[in-house]
Amino acid sequence: MTPGKFVPGHRGPAFVTEEVVCCLFHGNRILVARDTDGSPLLPRLDPGACGLQLKTAQYIGRLDGCHCYGLYLPKSANLPEGLDLLGLRTLILEGNDLVSGLAGQAFQLLEWERTHRFCGSCGAPTTPHAADRAVECAECRLVYYPRIAPVMMALVHRGKELLLTRKPGYAPGRYTVVAGFVEAGESMEQCLAREVMEEVGVEIRNPRYFGSQPWPFPNSLVMAFSAEWAGGDVAPDPAELEDARWFSIDALPDLPEPVHISRQLIDDTMVRLRVT
Repeated sequence: MTPGKFVPGHRGPAFVTEEVVCCLFHGNRILVARDTDGSPLLPRLDPGACGLQLKTAQYIGRLDGCHCYGLYLPKSANLPEGLDLLGLRTLILEGNDLVSGLAGQAFQLLEWERTHRFCGSCGAPTTPHAADRAVECAECRLVYYPRIAPVMMALVHRGKELLLTRKPGYAPGRYTVVAGFVEAGESMEQCLAREVMEEVGVEIRNPRYFGSQPWPFPNSLVMAFSAEWAGGDVAPDPAELEDARWFSIDALPDLPEPVHISRQLIDDTMVRLRVT
């Protein structure tokens, strides 16, 4: 399937008479169509014929020239046959970055809207902001933007070894990297050092930025780094981890699926270590 062209936006048209692309959720699951090769597609639906209320939807932008919305499935919806209901994680693992990215964005926006109907300061109802994607308190005028929670991810290496961890309940035999949320007042570098020390008890140096990935569970932006081991023996925090240990790059355990930035970080670091 050829990837579509997406142009983001936060204000849709006043009236829509044509089909729209729908990120249509039933709880935390999304309805998808299928391409001829079985790849997931966001369905194109006629809002009027299907009973969809776009006034209560989140506008996302235009996909291949078609307006795109995120919305919850109305009880009275009249949908065409052949749509699959998938969990977001399942959709992400299917590997279509555009479809899963739009679905994740839509879900986060809908959850933000659902949890910000009232002001957290005075309790008054909120209303849509006049210019931004935000809501504003009708009484005290506080403005609430969609929440993004930054997460730092660190892959520590020592020579040709990687320090990998596993949390309780993770897939049997599978290991990944250290990760944790940024705390108030922290820089990214401070968070990396703190999380690594707290979870596995070692010091790091020379953090190297790899890349980022939005992650809608619930509203994270993961920023991935590799870093050199600077000292200390591995001592996993039992409150956080089931195990943590050094692995040779030639004898790695089961790793996360390739769609996860943790796996991409591991693969990239492995390549770099092999040539040094």
